[in-house]
Amino acid sequence: MQPATTKINWGPLPERERSALISLLGDDDPSVYQAVRQKILSLGHDTQVWLRPFRLSSDPMLRRHAMELIQHIDREIADSRFMAYCLQSEEQLDLETGAWLLARTQYPEINPTAYRALLDDYAGELREWLALSNPQERLLTRINEFVFTQLSFTGNMENYYDPENSFLNRVLDRRTGNPISLSLVYILLTQRLGLPVCGIGLPGHSLCRYLSELEEVYVDTFNLGKLLTRADCMEHLARCHHAGREEYLNPMSERRMLARMCGNLEQIYLELKQTDDAARVQRYLFALTR
Repeated sequence: MQPATTKINWGPLPERERSALISLLGDDDPSVYQAVRQKILSLGHDTQVWLRPFRLSSDPMLRRHAMELIQHIDREIADSRFMAYCLQSEEQLDLETGAWLLARTQYPEINPTAYRALLDDYAGELREWLALSNPQERLLTRINEFVFTQLSFTGNMENYYDPENSFLNRVLDRRTGNPISLSLVYILLTQRLGLPVCGIGLPGHSLCRYLSELEEVYVDTFNLGKLLTRADCMEHLARCHHAGREEYLNPMSERRMLARMCGNLEQIYLELKQTDDAARVQRYLFALTR
């Protein structure tokens, strides 16, 4: 049980009732736990403050139940924060901030500041890589060698519909993902260097576009940075039986990129029959596309 020196703020809950709840929280009867769980959750998010000390309880059942409740509350808080973010106007949105808020709806314990620092480090290494590499070689070729060979980012072809492919923290952890998440990583790295790179949302596939005064090049981040021309993109649309509409090659806004990430997740969760998660992501999608 909790150490004698631990002080817990129980709020307005009567002492007898709170003692009973904690006692029952360690019960191994699933029906008892569900009843206690429902009661604790009904008291609001502040209950996580007084649940946290029990993560260190010597009672394994109490410890496990306390941790499960804390994670549930943390995810509810993250859900509310991301929903509020999605409802903001376009000019208030920041792609990287949105991606981290989305990631925390599934992994509330992550530290986005640490991951941002990791991206900063990668961008610093990329800057050095470009400075030391052959300037006669094409810029995007050198960037792609760093991202897809040195850092080993690659498309997850073996498990394309893994939900983890859609969360930025897991993409960085595993260095694999789906087209939209890998495009996101590519954008976050290159924009840290001030390069003119944006996301392009073809039907069923996401790319990056590099546009300068000298050239317009499309980068297929899911396929190890394969470089494509505008004509290549139009041919891809034709092969996939889509009209060759110029608007498909327009840059995606922050809102549209986040919506595409959520749309992918919705389809994955529906396929996996994770209906609660699908419904949660549908709410994000509705807020982003309203």
